[in-house]
Amino acid sequence: MGANDLRSTALAMVADGKGILAADESTGTAGKRLEAVNIESTDESRRDYRELLFTTPGLGDYISGAILYDETIRSETSDGRQMTKALEDNGVMPGIKVDTGAQPLAMAEGEKVTEGLDGLRDRLAEYAEMGARFTKWRGVIHIEGDLPSDYCIAVNAHALGRYAALAQEAGLVPIVEPEVEIVGDHTLERCYEVTEKTLREVFAQLALQRVDLEGIILKPNMVIAGKEAEKQSSVEEVAEATIDCLKKTVPAAVPGICFLSGGQTPEQATAHLDAMNRMGPHPWVISFSYARALQDPVLKTWKGEKSNWDAAQEALAHRAKLNSAAAEGAYSTDMEQS
Repeated sequence: MGANDLRSTALAMVADGKGILAADESTGTAGKRLEAVNIESTDESRRDYRELLFTTPGLGDYISGAILYDETIRSETSDGRQMTKALEDNGVMPGIKVDTGAQPLAMAEGEKVTEGLDGLRDRLAEYAEMGARFTKWRGVIHIEGDLPSDYCIAVNAHALGRYAALAQEAGLVPIVEPEVEIVGDHTLERCYEVTEKTLREVFAQLALQRVDLEGIILKPNMVIAGKEAEKQSSVEEVAEATIDCLKKTVPAAVPGICFLSGGQTPEQATAHLDAMNRMGPHPWVISFSYARALQDPVLKTWKGEKSNWDAAQEALAHRAKLNSAAAEGAYSTDMEQS
């Protein structure tokens, strides 16, 4: 895939108010999500749940792509189709998470670095052969006291740059995800400071490693107070601080910014996205790449019961529709009940 193809795919990922479904939870994380609603985590239950998500009628009207996990991209639906084929049949592009998770960073207590660069070129080639159109890599930046260190930000940004270059070499659009975590009691202002520093380093590394910015999607956190902060941020404060920070750090060449929800409730994530789009126009498309903020209502409705299958799919379609509206600045809280 050439540069023009990468750019076309990236633009398609954020076209027409569409966003991305993040369904790339590892086996362990997927198990925790299922067990939280009293569903035993087995190969079959995880497959059933992902099939429920990917075959939701009309999903492609609001969702451009879905990020898969290695287990998922190798699995089949109950009617014998590859999961990638089930997505394509539903008008959704398949993507794949390619990092192998965050591990403790050497000589930096309390900080992490994302691993998975070893053997990545070969894995990317295999995933492309299996039908993936894009990839994802997440760097984790934690705020606590004097953390994060410049060291932590630098090594995670370097890894994101190396990953993105390898993904584009393989003809796959890289989703670049530097996540400043919402966990903690830090203020909105502290989150702004760390997010700005992180994004500056990420784009420096992307430039150094010759990544075509027109062929990537950025997946950042919103600028928001920590979940345990005494003063919580209003919707307007989050929107204004986030857009201000992005305008200072993200080049206009980037076609789209798809936010992670990062532990926000579904309603919060949608309201923040809508508020940011109402502040537009912006140099880039502002959309979503949510996991829990799309999936939580689905799991709570499904509960592992076949009789709840249709209702759970309706819950996903409804949540996706609301976020699609928010991606165009057309969401209202009245739509939550419709």
